[in-house]
Amino acid sequence: MSDTLHIITGGNGFTGRILIDRLLEQNATVVAFDHAPPPADLPAAVAHVQGDINDPAAVARLPLSADCIVYHLAARQFHLQVPKTGRDEWFAEVNVGGTATLLAAMRRTHAQRLVFVSTDMVYGLPQKTPVPPDHPLHPLGPYGRSKAAAEALIRTEMEQQGLRATIFRPRLISGPGRLGVLTKLFRLIELNLPVPLIGPGTNRYQMISVFDAVSAIMAAVAHDLPAGPFNLGSANPPLVRDLLRQLVRFAGSRSIVIPTPSGVIKPVLRLLDRLGHPLLYAEQFEIADIDYQLDDTLTRTQLGWQPQHDDLSMLQDAYRIYQEKRQNSRLAA
Repeated sequence: MSDTLHIITGGNGFTGRILIDRLLEQNATVVAFDHAPPPADLPAAVAHVQGDINDPAAVARLPLSADCIVYHLAARQFHLQVPKTGRDEWFAEVNVGGTATLLAAMRRTHAQRLVFVSTDMVYGLPQKTPVPPDHPLHPLGPYGRSKAAAEALIRTEMEQQGLRATIFRPRLISGPGRLGVLTKLFRLIELNLPVPLIGPGTNRYQMISVFDAVSAIMAAVAHDLPAGPFNLGSANPPLVRDLLRQLVRFAGSRSIVIPTPSGVIKPVLRLLDRLGHPLLYAEQFEIADIDYQLDDTLTRTQLGWQPQHDDLSMLQDAYRIYQEKRQNSRLAA
């Protein structure tokens, strides 16, 4: 691996930073590309290129070649400032346009190896569960639609240009430092406020550890980048109500997990979303009360991979870091 150059788009991000660490452990040469400046704790061994994934001139500064592997993690996601209107265009600008820009640059430089982290949101409402990787793609919203379109670009490049690419479809990637949609949940628990469920909470809502996601990426490289697509999810996720009750106990909170009628709550959430004041987005709340697990049989058999982290430990780790950051911000104030 030390003879191969590893280029990570979105290298400053949650998954990107863990991937960098794992690659460095194998003495790999790593270049991180991100729209933001390099973080202060970025290892000195990592070269950093700052630029917009949509800008061909910025992407041209990457040392792409036939000897590199590109890990395409750069994406707009829901934890950012999502606009009230024009969301399809906003997500597509980076998730589709940026992918097209990257693929064009790879084509010009004869770079032929790619790992792409997509999302399970390309599936939409599951017709069956566990959801197999050949399930029809019916995304519920703009993020899933943008990722499905990016996948289509990559598959076209594979068919027409000989690109060797692995596509991953993970559930919600979680672990220490991951906040985003979890911030609202953690805030309720911290303040000892009720934690409302969407529905009775008797369904299973799967996640995937960032460490398990990165181990799957590394396994794909070791197996010479089979196409997939490969689902990524934890093993044996618990019932949602049990998971959250255990998290509340772990946090030492007095919060109570409260079931709600999804037939009443979902129309309210849809209305708030249409008015531009979303508490959650459709791709989040429409599946919140149904059993939603991914079938990762193909991932296990083709990559020799299996998840090592359970959903509760992921949330506990994320909550612990959330508390540390809150404490540090209070001390700084």
